[in-house]
Amino acid sequence: MAAEDEMRRLLEIMVALRDPAHGCPWDKVQDFDTIAPYTIEEAYEVADAIARRDWQALPDELGDLLLQVVYHARIAEERGLFDFATVARMIGDKMVRRHPHVFGPEAGRGAERHAALWEAQKSVERAARHEDGTLAGIPLGLPALTRAEKLTKRAGRVGFDWPDAEAVLDKLKEEVGELRAEFPHDGKPADRAHLAEEMGDVLFVVANLSRKLGLNGEECLRAANAKFCRRFGSIEAALAAQGRTPDDASLEEMEELWQAAKKEERK
Repeated sequence: MAAEDEMRRLLEIMVALRDPAHGCPWDKVQDFDTIAPYTIEEAYEVADAIARRDWQALPDELGDLLLQVVYHARIAEERGLFDFATVARMIGDKMVRRHPHVFGPEAGRGAERHAALWEAQKSVERAARHEDGTLAGIPLGLPALTRAEKLTKRAGRVGFDWPDAEAVLDKLKEEVGELRAEFPHDGKPADRAHLAEEMGDVLFVVANLSRKLGLNGEECLRAANAKFCRRFGSIEAALAAQGRTPDDASLEEMEELWQAAKKEERK
């Protein structure tokens, strides 16, 4: 079937699932708020399939994500707000507006104009939505690390930025010192609010550092999570071969196995 036919079939399936009389008991009672967490989850599962280079799983995960768009659009249509066609038209129009070097009078001017034209158009759109200020329009719902990078990148465009990664690293050392100062000491418990604030400052500077290094902090952390899972899995496997579990092992034993797994990975 053609893409248009498959899309039409999916839209019809959603209508049936949401049918008040004959639909699925679970699907027909959902709303924007209850579906939103699944939308976020499915986006992460797409990213996970890509990170794992699982090209067989990717179409399925992309389908799950597309279903979320269809779901939200159907709920909106039932409420008389908008429909799927509106969603598709708006994103199509936006892509044309933001790519004048491809579709408009700037066509053929080359990629070097792309970033400037893109940002100029986004500024116009933010102004139309009455989103005032340099940082306006950066979604609150983004993962905190990703949002921190976007905030500092946006501020950097108007000159509020560190000159280079070395300067950010110096700032990180300063923030780590301020965090350490909030640790419990001399029998005095830590002030949890101050500790949380300083921890947030450290994480914010780390996000800024990854940006200045030309890295995606979210991707770096995702890779570090995967590495931790691999190496800890190696610890569990080594202990299982001895008829043991991590609960039966000392920290020193597990650290030795960790270093062995690390060495094995680097061969």
